[in-house]
Amino acid sequence: MLSRLRSSPLLRVALALVALAFLGYGLSRNWHDSAAALGMLSWWTVAGSVVSVLAGLGFMLLAWRAVLAGFGTPLPLRVAAKVLFVGQLGKYVPGSVWAFAAMMELARDHGSPPRRTFGATVVALVTSLGCAIALAAVTLPLTSQDVARQTWYLVALIPLIVVGLHPRVLTFGLNLVLRVARKEPLDRVLPGRAMLVATGWTMIGWLVYGVHIWLLLGDMRPGGVSLYAVAAGAYALAWVTGLLTVIIPAGIGVREGAMVLVLAPVLSAPGALVVAIVSRLAFTLGDVAWAGLGFLLARGQAPEESRASQYAAQ
Repeated sequence: MLSRLRSSPLLRVALALVALAFLGYGLSRNWHDSAAALGMLSWWTVAGSVVSVLAGLGFMLLAWRAVLAGFGTPLPLRVAAKVLFVGQLGKYVPGSVWAFAAMMELARDHGSPPRRTFGATVVALVTSLGCAIALAAVTLPLTSQDVARQTWYLVALIPLIVVGLHPRVLTFGLNLVLRVARKEPLDRVLPGRAMLVATGWTMIGWLVYGVHIWLLLGDMRPGGVSLYAVAAGAYALAWVTGLLTVIIPAGIGVREGAMVLVLAPVLSAPGALVVAIVSRLAFTLGDVAWAGLGFLLARGQAPEESRASQYAAQ
């Protein structure tokens, strides 16, 4: 599949159109519910929610770029934005490989070997998963005793997360996967500093993600700043649940259901569903906006320039 993507520009365009078609189908299928949900919120709340999602995605970009640089491929920020967000449109296509394939080929055009792009993407995903679980473990027990009892296992996972995020453990696991796939192993261990930087950016991103739910909650019930912990934990756990349901594109439906359950102690089921729907819409708009911005910003830098800058930095 990768060789076909590499040799056929037409196939790349077709994959991008398929991804956009599935994204559009998801929006149109839920448009009635989304429009009704938007009608229950003020425009500034929805705008603030979208802006916080865009900012959170920006921090995730910085985390992924730091990991890729740690593996030996320092991409300019605008090129990294194009590779990550244009490639990530593939997650809207059923299956779990399209986003990876698109990102590896886009990054190859700018001098990054596929094994490094694959490694950086997996590390960024695992780091995000670890940060989301840790955030949920800290915040969800504050919502109610019932939620605390139901999510006790999250606290137990924290030591495993810390061990699993060690650079040598991550690199060993990635090389094992590459060896099984009969691909070249990574040519360096991810530096500890790169891992710390990526984890820092990722956690900041998750804290910013929490703001978008907090704004929506605040428009539906009083609570002020005290609602932030509930909002951040609810989205973190919902995202983890959606991520682990890999057979559904981008966790559609699963994430919303999990969020409704977690928000039950502080919000009615209809209100929680509104929050979940608007959250999904905000992230879909964020994905499209960042993909468009990354594409436009990277147009001024040819692949040859990126490749030369990368090799000069090594």
